[in-house]
Amino acid sequence: MISTPKELDPVLIDGVRTPFLRSNGAFTRLSTYQLGSKAIAGLLNKTGIDPKLIDHVVMGCVIASPKTPNVAREAALVAGIPNTVPAHTVTLACISANVAATSLADRIRLGQMDVAIAGGTENLSDPPIQVSQNVRFAMVKAQKAKGLADYIKILRELSLKDIIPDIPAVAEFSTGESMGQGCERLLRQAQVTREETDQYAVRSHQLAAKAWEEGNYNEAVTPVEVPPKFAAVVKDDGPRGDSTMDKLAKLRPAFDKVFGVSTAGNSSFLTDGASAILLMSRKGAQELGFKPKAILKDYVYAGGDPLDELLTGPALTIPKLLDKNGLKISDISVWEIHEAFSAQMVAMIKLLKSEKFCRERLKRDGALGEIPLEKMNVWGGSLSLGHPFGATGGRLLETAARRLEREGGRYAVVAGCAAGGHGSAILLENPH
Repeated sequence: MISTPKELDPVLIDGVRTPFLRSNGAFTRLSTYQLGSKAIAGLLNKTGIDPKLIDHVVMGCVIASPKTPNVAREAALVAGIPNTVPAHTVTLACISANVAATSLADRIRLGQMDVAIAGGTENLSDPPIQVSQNVRFAMVKAQKAKGLADYIKILRELSLKDIIPDIPAVAEFSTGESMGQGCERLLRQAQVTREETDQYAVRSHQLAAKAWEEGNYNEAVTPVEVPPKFAAVVKDDGPRGDSTMDKLAKLRPAFDKVFGVSTAGNSSFLTDGASAILLMSRKGAQELGFKPKAILKDYVYAGGDPLDELLTGPALTIPKLLDKNGLKISDISVWEIHEAFSAQMVAMIKLLKSEKFCRERLKRDGALGEIPLEKMNVWGGSLSLGHPFGATGGRLLETAARRLEREGGRYAVVAGCAAGGHGSAILLENPH
């Protein structure tokens, strides 16, 4: 456990996110920085914090626009953060906002700042589509062309293949395989069945729909007015409360067409959205009159084999985090874990209670144990709420902190998997 003077404990005050919408929906025409600015502005409005008191802004983003490579800076400026406040962007795939939060927590622990904003933003409706390398080279040469003959010469060097757009692929650069293919590898290792996978997906959608019906997200989601009509979007469009096993059973495998388990119905979908959380030192919160929801107590990051362990991150980091802090599964009241795929979640639960995996891969004396479903993602998860890559960590942290406060538990764990075989686990503690 990280030892910090109590007054320098990094604490989470509050959080806000935009609605999470399926890509190519209402947020299609909004830029990534605009979505980020909506989340930051919503946080400022909700908390009433004076923007001049912010010391730093860090946001996660995975597929950034070339026009706004430091999307955190542009989002902060548009949201009303003074230009004297520095802002920078981080990227670690699906746990980018986790990195934003823990990096700021470290600086608060060091006494370098008292007030900061972390979060993330993503608009997957508008990915940066490139031209081919040969076309880029031709464009550079064209800047030095001195006449029609030079232009014709440059064009003759190009083929029809060169003019095909280079569209970003949701795949591992090192292996060439997609996340879905990585999930199929993992589920075979953990012996996950199609029935188990669909059951988990139904659970996620039904819990998310129920959480919205009960008003659990009303205070966390800031409305976004979308031009040109400026109609307010106030709710996620992903949860399907009418999901059933029969409906999901009719869907065909999406990645391994013959033996696959993962389908469009039990996998997370491309999503547009943003999140922001307000962090302070405990001393700063007390001086400014803010009541913390949670202490960012400790965290662990890990890497695994991008081929065979692409989605194993939580199984690699959760045991290390708990062992490091002398805790057991039974000590954790709240679990918020990123749901990339249903099969990935079922596999993680199985691996953590597997003697073989925990002994051979984690070098533990035995299995960690089984995470109780009644404590995990009880308001739905990424499968149902949506997954804007750079923003999901902010949602997880805000939800975990609010659940801790509401349920009166002591500890929460926020965890996630990410491209490259990465994983993250963050320990929150109830300050009350």
